[in-house]
Amino acid sequence: MSDSVIEMNNVWKIFGADADAAMEAVRTRNLSKTDVLREFNCVVGIADVSFSVEKGEIFCVMGLSGSGKSTLVRHLNRLIEPTAGSITVLGQDMISLSDADLRQVRARKIGMVFQHMALLQHRTVRDNVAFPLQVRGEPKLHRWAVSQRCLDRVDLTGYEDRFPHELSGGMQQRVGLARALASDPDVLLMDEPFSALDPLIRRQLQDQFMALSAELGKTTVFITHDLDEAIRIGNRIAIMKDGRIVQIGTPEEIVTQPADDYVRDFVEGISKLKLVFAHSIMVPIDEYVPSRPIDLDEAPRAHHGTDLDHLIDIAITTEHVTVITGDDGDDIGIVDRATLLKGIQGGKA
Repeated sequence: MSDSVIEMNNVWKIFGADADAAMEAVRTRNLSKTDVLREFNCVVGIADVSFSVEKGEIFCVMGLSGSGKSTLVRHLNRLIEPTAGSITVLGQDMISLSDADLRQVRARKIGMVFQHMALLQHRTVRDNVAFPLQVRGEPKLHRWAVSQRCLDRVDLTGYEDRFPHELSGGMQQRVGLARALASDPDVLLMDEPFSALDPLIRRQLQDQFMALSAELGKTTVFITHDLDEAIRIGNRIAIMKDGRIVQIGTPEEIVTQPADDYVRDFVEGISKLKLVFAHSIMVPIDEYVPSRPIDLDEAPRAHHGTDLDHLIDIAITTEHVTVITGDDGDDIGIVDRATLLKGIQGGKA
């Protein structure tokens, strides 16, 4: 049995009056996105998308404008109905849910944070955060207690009685995050929540979000057009193009093993020093052939999860190779200077 919290399998979304006919033509004639537009005047939003997200994972979906990433995330809480495929969230078949059951799932199980939060301008910060609980009919004292706890988590203590127009953009995004957390959802859907903010504020909110995610263990699908952001916060990244997912992998896999030229262009300017780790470049210790006699007892040790940046620091301070250790402390591999240079260049040892 799968431990996945979210599963999408072969999901299609075709927009237009003849979407069903277009879908049938795609299946029988393997039409392209351009063909569908020309023959049926329909737009393929997402095409045959499949992925799963594990409990507590931050799964980043990225791509250029129009790639389908925002359309994808809106399928997970059925703000958009799929043309074909299956969607399961927390073990529930989202497509078969009644309207009443869907409202319950949205209210209690799935929180969503948008780029533009649409805060209620006539309500205070406290009331904005408490609003999802009010919709559920929770008593006022409970709503306010939960609201205060969530505001404390996002460093907005003291702003409870302010109105949204009195807050900066970054603070308004914090209110939006607190509002999403107020119903204590199992799943967070975040659609470019920080993209409109200044770089410094954006980085601060990324840090805050990552800390909250680690503390609360929320399963998150995070949409972004910024590869730096995806690499910084994502456990795994899905890269989209023309409605399709072209690669899914860890930040290290995306940067070091791009699936095609499209992904390769994306990652071309990304520094590998913090993204490539010893286990990817080391030579297994029983396969290492030294160019000269070495004494491994005198060599420095580094864990297999050590990144290139730190391995370089070690190499600068010693003439020895670096011995790589496993989680149990046993020696499992070797990184010498030649291996390190190959890692910096992006090649495997």
